[in-house]
Amino acid sequence: MALDDDIRILSGVGLFSELTAEQLRLLAFGAESVRFPAGREIYRENAPADCAYVIVGGRVVLYRDNEGVAVAVTRLGEGAIIGELALIAETKRLTYAAAETDVELIRLNRTLFRRILEEYPEAAADLHRKMMNDLQSFLRSIESISTRFSDKD
Repeated sequence: MALDDDIRILSGVGLFSELTAEQLRLLAFGAESVRFPAGREIYRENAPADCAYVIVGGRVVLYRDNEGVAVAVTRLGEGAIIGELALIAETKRLTYAAAETDVELIRLNRTLFRRILEEYPEAAADLHRKMMNDLQSFLRSIESISTRFSDKD
């Protein structure tokens, strides 16, 4: 995919919507295009996380483990970002991600993202706030399905 296409796609991601054209260009320049066939694992729950992915095409399913059974939490399509917490923190994956259909993704690594934030500190606070809001929303969605997994006496 061309650099301009990556910039256009990244600019449509809510997390990056307020980045300048120059910042988006730097992010896109260091990004990697990857493809996964339907059914293929993208990453495992609790695995070390060092990157995020933006979905360019196709659908990804996020799962959580429930006593050894993968339970679908959400399905995401074009323009969605997965694993964004890994861009700012050393962390483990909160979910298991798999390609529901053939997918094309843009892989963004933490090292590059941190370098951009260091060069543009004015963008760092806004991005941090957006990421925390997204994480809180995700945790609320997990909580909303937690009753399905509670012990019934």
